[in-house]
Formats: sequence, C-alpha cells, structure tokens
Amino acid sequence: MALRQPDPTISPFIRSLPKAELHLHLEGSIAPATLVELKRRRGVSNGSLADAEQLYSYQDFTGFLLAFKRVTELLANPEDYELITYRLMAALKAENVLHAEIYLSVGIYLWREQNFDLIFEALERGRERGAREFGISVLWIFDAVRQFGAEAARHVSQLAVRYKDRNVAGFGIGGDERRAPPELFREVYAFCSQHGLRLTAHAGETSGPESIWGALNLKAERIGHGLSADHDPELLDELCRRQIPIEICLTSNLRTGCCPTLSDHPLRRYFDHGLMVTLNSDDPAIFRTSLCREYALAEQTFGFTHEHLLELARNSFEASFLPAEKRLALLNLFDAATGQR
Repeated sequence: MALRQPDPTISPFIRSLPKAELHLHLEGSIAPATLVELKRRRGVSNGSLADAEQLYSYQDFTGFLLAFKRVTELLANPEDYELITYRLMAALKAENVLHAEIYLSVGIYLWREQNFDLIFEALERGRERGAREFGISVLWIFDAVRQFGAEAARHVSQLAVRYKDRNVAGFGIGGDERRAPPELFREVYAFCSQHGLRLTAHAGETSGPESIWGALNLKAERIGHGLSADHDPELLDELCRRQIPIEICLTSNLRTGCCPTLSDHPLRRYFDHGLMVTLNSDDPAIFRTSLCREYALAEQTFGFTHEHLLELARNSFEASFLPAEKRLALLNLFDAATGQR
C-alpha cells in the first residue's frame, strides 16, 4: 500500500521557473504506461496499467530498492533505453527543466551482463533526439551500486572514463549505504578524479553523519540526500563553509521512510543555515512526484517565498557539472527569464 503524501497545488510561478535537476535516476523515471509498453515489447500481453502501478508499491527503503530492481528487469534491449531517455526528456520539458544530470544504474547493467556499449549508444540516441526536439541539455552520471562492492564499482568507473567525452560528466555511488561504507571506494574515486570526472555520492540517506564525512573524504563535490547532516553541527558548518551542494529529494525521503514526516525534513534548517541546497525528484515515477511538485512542497510546507525559490532554482544551475561557459550561458538565460541582475 502506498504511503499517503501531500498533494500541493503547483503555481504558475513554479511551472514557469527555469530549472535544472541534478539528482535524477533514469530507471526511476519510467511512468507506469511506459512500463506496460515495455512489457508488451517482451511479449507479456496481460500486463495492465494497474499491474505496472503495483510495481511501485513498497513500505520502506529496502522495499524501494526491490521495486527499483523489478523495474530495471523490464529493460531488455537497447531500444528500451532509447525510449525511456526520450520519454524522460519530454517530461522534463513539461517541468521547464533546461538542464538535467541523469544517473545511469551502470552497476545494474553490468550485474545483468548486458551489452553496455549497445545500451550507451541507445541512450545517446534518445538524448540527441530529446535535445533536438525539446532543447534540453543532459549530462550522464555513472552510478555504481555500493552493496555490489569496490571491484564492481571499479568496472563502472572504467566505463565512465571510457565515455567521458560523450556527455558523461561524473561518477557516484548509490544503493544501500548501510551495507558498504564510503571508505571501500577510495581508490575508485581517486581513479575517476585523476581522469577528470566530477564526483558525487549518495550519503546520509539511511546512515549517520559519518557517511557524509566519508563522502567528503572521497572528494565528493555534491552530496545526494544528506539527511543526517542535521545531527552533526560541525558537519553542517563544514558543508556551509565549503558550499558543498546538497541534492535534496523531499518526496523520496518521505516515501522511503528515511524521513518520518515531511515536517521533519531538514530542508528549511539547511537553507537557513546557509547550505547550498537544490531540489530534485530522484525517482519521479516510483515516488509519484515531479520537480515542480518538489518546489511546491518547499513553498507550501516550509514557507519558501518566491525569492527563496528563485535562489533554489539558481543553485541548481550553479551546482551543475557543466563546463564553465555552458553553465554561465544557462545562468544568463535564467537571469533573463526571471528578471534577475
């Protein structure tokens, strides 16, 4: 049974606000209707929309990981990846997203022994079509599954380096941080850094502040979720001093049970403390959310004003892994569209 969650009204201001999204998993963006289409491609004729929606029912973080795994099992061939990339970019266009940095679960592709070269070509075809039709900029982040271990992560990092000149901007670790501390991946992160990749890490989602400290020790430039920083004043000060971007995912944290209620979420405390926070949808289809909805939650639950939302949206461009000249171009577009100076 799905958890009840707020259903905010999305204002015209939020819909028209230019945005970037920095914490977004491709496989978690597959709408139920697309799942039905993928099932039919595999010859599953009795897959209904209700069956597809049932895949997204879970009670806690472990259940979410299992749901995510079940969805990835429906991706059978490169054409499936091309389709979901294009569909995601169409959805981003509707949210007025100008730029997105999309996590690819490369660790799962390798675990399933899929032909990654063919998959990546399909991903790029979907990205190129979406860029032509919707004008959206996309960079890829290769995501290793931390509970698969350091050796599996090393294989992901090698692929990231191989494709770094084809819109692959960064490397990160996701999955269950309770089963694999960041220290296991020190050499993998050093390898990626040496080869010019940008670094991020899911941290402080299901583990304590020590997980975030560990990610910082890996030289992570952005922190995904970062919930438990709220329990360590010294860590908050460090994140503030260094202006390490925190990729906040409100609905995700509520739906996985990592945050008991929305009002418990530290977003407003982080913002008031001076941390650089961005808003993100994480796995929008699985969590039944959207980026505009995350902004509406910030406005209606935490009292963010239009001026605050403008700051959050500008942060999303500032914190991107885009080359400096492209980031500046998008910031200029943002300022022109919002009347900023």
